[in-house]
Amino acid sequence: MLTNKNFPKLKLGISSCLLGNEVRFDGGHKRSQYIQNTLARFFNFQTFCPEVAIGMGIPRKPIRLVRKSDEDGKKAYAVDVKNNELDYTNELHEYSEMIAKNYLSDISGYIFKKDSPSCGMERVKVYNPEGHFVHKDGVGIYAAVIKEHFPHMPMEEEGRLNDVNLRESFLTRVYLYNDWQNMIKEGMTPRGLVNFHAQQKYLFMAHNQHVARELGQMVAKAGSEDINELAEAYITLAMQVLKKQPDRKRHTNALQHIMGYLRKQIDSDDRQELLNSIMSFQKGEVPLVMPLTLLKHHFSKHPNDYIAKQRYLSPFPVELRW
Repeated sequence: MLTNKNFPKLKLGISSCLLGNEVRFDGGHKRSQYIQNTLARFFNFQTFCPEVAIGMGIPRKPIRLVRKSDEDGKKAYAVDVKNNELDYTNELHEYSEMIAKNYLSDISGYIFKKDSPSCGMERVKVYNPEGHFVHKDGVGIYAAVIKEHFPHMPMEEEGRLNDVNLRESFLTRVYLYNDWQNMIKEGMTPRGLVNFHAQQKYLFMAHNQHVARELGQMVAKAGSEDINELAEAYITLAMQVLKKQPDRKRHTNALQHIMGYLRKQIDSDDRQELLNSIMSFQKGEVPLVMPLTLLKHHFSKHPNDYIAKQRYLSPFPVELRW
């Protein structure tokens, strides 16, 4: 069974200002107490500030995203808020490409500064050349390049980490992605993919039983199809389904399946207590950690090698649930 001691201190990319570094256009920062006081205990951070990196200085004139013409489609440019001729798009893009190609291979997730014309992951304000707000569907120049190079890497904006469900989703994906990275380093093999899926089975089931079945069918082809193409299709679908929030009904289904491995090991009173805990969770009376903790308690007394490998019971360190 996974314990907190089994979790390595992973590396995350992060916008430098979120750790309190005074790199913003006004010489300030956007320190996140949650990131600095909680996440920093479990992760090593590699900081980036693309605007400073290309020599824009501290303090500096602010920039914004501008869509110059209808012919550009959705392309936006990072320009000075007072002068569209001061265009930093190419410099930011070149820096972003350099970082993506040379510095992020061991990164297991990324936390971006929201609303930033360079680092905003989504919903960044876009203006027309006259300076009028057009819409809020932009992506920061730097963030767009990182997303393009690492489509499976878990990414989130700091503000959304205040939502417990979004935070747990991000953390779950970060640790799973790190498992995937480690498997890739060892070399992709049919056996490796089969073992990886076996460890994630109930995690996928809790998110979507139909997709879990589809992923299982993909793995069954590991010995007969091109393993690299199959692995790419597999991780694409896996990361997509994990972005969606599982409901209590799906969690309950996964919990009951895992409980089945204890049917001969615990007595009727313990079974009823465990079932009551699961049903209380389904009704919204207790958090997920309650039945999970009870399951882990029983499996500590009655070890099961298959269940001990399941990421679902310990997708990330338990302290990060609070």
